Amino acid sequence: MGPDAYRVAGLEQALADLEHSVTDIGDVSADATNVPDHDHLFALPDCIGWTTALTRAAHNTAPKGLPIFMGGDHALSMGTVAGMAIHAQQIDRPLFVLWLDAHSDFHTPDSTGSGNLHGTPVAYFTGQPGFDAFPPVTAPVPTDRVGMIGLRSVDPAERARLEQDHAMLADMRSIDEHGIKVPLLAFLDRVRQANGILHVSLDVDFLDPSVAPAVGTTVPGGATEREAHLAMELLHESGLVCSLDLVELNPFLDERGRTAKLMVDLAASLLGRRIFDRPTRSF
Repeated sequence: MGPDAYRVAGLEQALADLEHSVTDIGDVSADATNVPDHDHLFALPDCIGWTTALTRAAHNTAPKGLPIFMGGDHALSMGTVAGMAIHAQQIDRPLFVLWLDAHSDFHTPDSTGSGNLHGTPVAYFTGQPGFDAFPPVTAPVPTDRVGMIGLRSVDPAERARLEQDHAMLADMRSIDEHGIKVPLLAFLDRVRQANGILHVSLDVDFLDPSVAPAVGTTVPGGATEREAHLAMELLHESGLVCSLDLVELNPFLDERGRTAKLMVDLAASLLGRRIFDRPTRSF
């Protein structure tokens, strides 16, 4: 229901109002697979089917504009980033990934304690071992091209591996101390110096639950609405963004659509809406 909630919240119109040409290509359908169910990993065949379908959709759509991938489970980024990485390889530019999330999602199928594959996408598209059942990643994104902002629920083993591989990690304490602008601009400078392009993956739980309640993995202490808008405005000004995930929206947990509307507003800020042009909301 996540994609439909974004449509109802007016994503297409918000971007059209910014004079973008917007095409809704509809929902992606998962590929059929012959992978059996797994005793520990939740919905493994479904996740593999979605990964192959979304990899193809991202790869096919990337040359036509700036694709926005709308969904629920953050496992969709296994496919969206893999597909964008193939596109980046073909145009001979490095792909960087900005992960706006409370979680680092750097588990593998072997290390996840819960069996939920939404905790594994970063490990998958960076080419970590343990994903033998999944389609091979033909253009892995090196971990040092991943920037994570908003972290506040990370397993110690995940943090140790990410630090060892030189991912850019900015937890909420560092944002409290230095603001969101400092780590974001530093990461954007790295993308620019490498002549890279940037995929942004925006998880609802990057935001504080008080402003974005419609997520099943709430973690208190997240980004404020203003911090999130500032990040989107800086991303727009960089001119580096090539694609966007809007993920983990569960409309059944929303309050009169406020989370969906906020995510739409953030997407509009990333695509050029200025602070003076914000709509007045009535809930």
